[in-house]
Amino acid sequence: MLDDTLKAQLQQYLALLRQPIRLIASLDDSENGTDLKSLLETIVGLSDKVTLDTSGNDARRPSFVVAREAEASGVRFAGLPLGHEFTSLVLALLWTGGHPPKVEQDVIESIKALEGDFSFEVYMSMSCHNCPDVVQALSLMAVMNPKVKSVVIEGGAFQKEVEERQVMAVPMVFLNGKVFGAGRLSVEEIVAKLDTGAATRDAAKLDAKAPYEVLIVGGGPAGAAAAVYAARKGIRVGVAAERFGGQTNDTMAIENYISVLATDGPKFAVALEEQVRQYGVDIMNLQRADKLTAAGADGLVHVQMENGATLKAKTVILSTGARWRNVNVPGEQEYKNKGVAYCPHCDGPLFKGKRTAVIGGGNSGIEAAIDLAGIVEHVTVVEFAEQLKADAVLVNKLNSLPNVTVHTNAQTTEITGDGSKVNGLRYKDRATNAEHHVELAGVFVQIGLVPNTEFLKGTVELSKFGEIVVDAKGHTNVPGVFAAGDCTTVPFKQIVIAAGDGAKAALSAFDHLIRS
Repeated sequence: MLDDTLKAQLQQYLALLRQPIRLIASLDDSENGTDLKSLLETIVGLSDKVTLDTSGNDARRPSFVVAREAEASGVRFAGLPLGHEFTSLVLALLWTGGHPPKVEQDVIESIKALEGDFSFEVYMSMSCHNCPDVVQALSLMAVMNPKVKSVVIEGGAFQKEVEERQVMAVPMVFLNGKVFGAGRLSVEEIVAKLDTGAATRDAAKLDAKAPYEVLIVGGGPAGAAAAVYAARKGIRVGVAAERFGGQTNDTMAIENYISVLATDGPKFAVALEEQVRQYGVDIMNLQRADKLTAAGADGLVHVQMENGATLKAKTVILSTGARWRNVNVPGEQEYKNKGVAYCPHCDGPLFKGKRTAVIGGGNSGIEAAIDLAGIVEHVTVVEFAEQLKADAVLVNKLNSLPNVTVHTNAQTTEITGDGSKVNGLRYKDRATNAEHHVELAGVFVQIGLVPNTEFLKGTVELSKFGEIVVDAKGHTNVPGVFAAGDCTTVPFKQIVIAAGDGAKAALSAFDHLIRS
């Protein structure tokens, strides 16, 4: 189940346990049940602080609970927590065993202060790189607060349950039997949704902050690089980010960032934040900007946040990035997370053996189609242009697959459904105007990005595509306001380019400060 290297690493982690824990297993005679028992026996064999109890009677089999000694409740895993979720298992073991989590103390206090009964169920797939954040957040909450219960369910092992509950995107979270959220959620976001007074308290804290010399709005590669370069000048720097790491959190593989041979997006995002924190930058997560006001009599640029707070700074660097572009046809919003998806790596396994479509013939679309073809019964690619726009090597690979059909010069007109989930896609042949309908279970939208700049309209000059217009040094048309990354007119939306632009913008901001 685990190779020798992984066993050695796990043994080192288990040495950090401060108190005994036990694994309470509910097993069956299935292949998954046998594999799970083998995994649990391996864990027990690596630490004298871990014991195995196979007398569990949970309805979901195979499953197991990570519990403190003499307790029967804790973090429950239904199915095998391997793949991306192996780290989640290790952390659940450590936290239950008393090893402190690397989480801000005020977050832990907020978790402990939650009142009520919270029974969470989170569906995940082992190939989903967005799932671990949610799994680990709920696991931490279950460890820290006895009023919180968490069950982590591997969708592939409980396919009938997935279909009955119409789980068509992961991570999917249920609270007390009702849908709570879908997609990536941090522990701060979950706590904020449960604690209705958190937003008001948070806004008051932000309002009370002293002005920054450089305030960066956005925490992707551009924002992180800007923060590092600015902080190294010895000045007061803040970063207000909706989610640190930006789009990299949704990227499966990164193999073209110079000096990093290969990594995945979530790891890259964590590394970005860790490096920025090393420089003492004031990081304000879960913050979305709502309005920017140019410097007035006080000489400060004002950035109003969505929660009503206002941050002030002598200079501002906008690095708000971009998001997936919607196809904007009937059915897309209605069936989002009910068959309409945007991440093939996360949600592809939920459509195993079914028919799916990919809208978009660029690199991301063709990569998605190739990925899905290895999982689903059939993939239909719908591309608006007369030919696929992806790199030739990707197109050649796609054309070699027997279960893929490509329609070019085709306009998606509707995503159809039965009222509860997707059942097809309608497209128009642009050459003949003939309408066609394809029966399928899932649609993956891969048609590019749109910049997150709506809040800047009327303040900062934007291109016809909504991008912030910048010069060679990252200046916008507003004095003291700079911009970098995918939200700008700089061509080629790449991580390495965004990082370089962030550094450039920080140097320009510092130059502005010393000359003002």
